[in-house]
Amino acid sequence: MTIADAVFAWLGVGALLAAVLPRVVAGRPLSMPLVFLVGGIGVYLLPLPLPVIDPVEDRLLAEHITEICVIVALMGAGLALNRPVGRRRWATTWRLLGITMPLTVVLTALVAWWLLDWPPAVALLLAAVLAPTDPVLASEVRVGEPTEDEHDEDEVRFTLTSEAGLNDGLAFPLTYAAVALAAAAGSGWSADWVGAWAAEDVAFRCAVGVLSGWLVGRLLGWLFFRARSPVLRLSEHREGFVALGATFLSYGLTESLGGYGFLAVFTTACSIRAAERAHGFHNVLHDFVEQIERLFTAVVLFLLGAFIALGGLAALTWQGALTGLALLVVIRPLSGWAGLLGTSLGNKERWVIAGYGIRGIGSLYYLAYALGRHGFPVSSREVWAVVTFTVLASVVLHGVTAGPVVTRLDRLRTTAPPPRSG
Repeated sequence: MTIADAVFAWLGVGALLAAVLPRVVAGRPLSMPLVFLVGGIGVYLLPLPLPVIDPVEDRLLAEHITEICVIVALMGAGLALNRPVGRRRWATTWRLLGITMPLTVVLTALVAWWLLDWPPAVALLLAAVLAPTDPVLASEVRVGEPTEDEHDEDEVRFTLTSEAGLNDGLAFPLTYAAVALAAAAGSGWSADWVGAWAAEDVAFRCAVGVLSGWLVGRLLGWLFFRARSPVLRLSEHREGFVALGATFLSYGLTESLGGYGFLAVFTTACSIRAAERAHGFHNVLHDFVEQIERLFTAVVLFLLGAFIALGGLAALTWQGALTGLALLVVIRPLSGWAGLLGTSLGNKERWVIAGYGIRGIGSLYYLAYALGRHGFPVSSREVWAVVTFTVLASVVLHGVTAGPVVTRLDRLRTTAPPPRSG
């Protein structure tokens, strides 16, 4: 058997498993990403003719594979949300973005600077790439298919899904901050870059991303649901692959204008959803995107497992492992709790939202992207080892616990007595 034959065979097995596993592991202390991650480790430990997987050497390939996976997932997340965007309707989301995310980044950077003795730019880079959350890797904590009722979503699933949809894009300014600091100060510290960074990488790029995504979404919403010609009114033809067209159009156009494509894709999805909330075409689009997302997720997690089996964690130190674990079990939960103080959420719901800040494919993308933009005064393999370990720990920890925890939370919610009036 040649390497090409083995790759085709494993691709076939993976595609079949991606279709079957979500139903098999539903509600159990297991997840599809965990199965593929462990599968990648197990397969690459066997004496088989398989290609070498090394995202450090093949940085550009790793960047683009994870990039596609993230933007497809963002389109799926936006299409699934029933609740219209609003200051009060999305209050918990804004708190996680405005309070929890900055707290998490600052504390993670401080821990990396102190415990790993990394220069400020590298500590900030680690905090930035680990900033975005990814409920794709634990489907129990994200919303399901789109429905007509905007209240047909519990607060836990809605908050974690909407947070991930937006912070995947808002991690970009933080990543650019690490690149700018490395360029300005190398292993030291300088504030000379802050003004240009705030004006261009924060204000301008975010504004272009949101505005471009909104305009593309409005245009496509009109085309899908309100075009006078039945040929152009795509909602009547029920072809789900146009969701990919919307994803790539929004992303490519926004990036060419200098904005953040991740923000644009999520905004486009929310705008399409708002164009006609009760139409069944949303389910067609969402189902197609979810299938593509599941395939890419399976491939990326399998390849990550292969990288681990081939020595991807060889450069990991106990300080790096402790930093990743501190983020998952201390920094994110406490920052999430702080961000949700003062809301109407119950204690159990607040802890679930705070604790399930899952790290995943977005972190891999941002790391590959940043390392291709500027050199950092720490070995790339060491940074990859810390990020890979953190994603591995998150997939195991959250993948094993998400099903039982959310099932119990749903049970408590349905059996709780109604609140007394007056």
